[in-house]
Amino acid sequence: MRAKREYRNRERTEVAVLDALVDRVDDGMTVFELRAAVEVDIDELEEALSTLKEDNLIVVDSGSETVIKPAERVVPDEPADEDGEQSIGEWLRERIPF
Repeated sequence: MRAKREYRNRERTEVAVLDALVDRVDDGMTVFELRAAVEVDIDELEEALSTLKEDNLIVVDSGSETVIKPAERVVPDEPADEDGEQSIGEWLRERIPF
């Protein structure tokens, strides 16, 4: 799943972080999981997280381990892509029956 369209006009790393968090909206992700999912260096990830936190687009839960979740307003209402973009896998599935 991807973040809502109105939050997709941000820096590339910020959008990647939001998309990764929206995919795990219930569980959230640790910084280490985010770093692996987004595949950027720690400084770039830290800057993106800081900006997203300032803009109230993420929620940080500091329990036994720090977990980051997307703010409710970032999560789309429907699981389908809002902008109608189709992944290459979806395109292949439509054309080649498996």
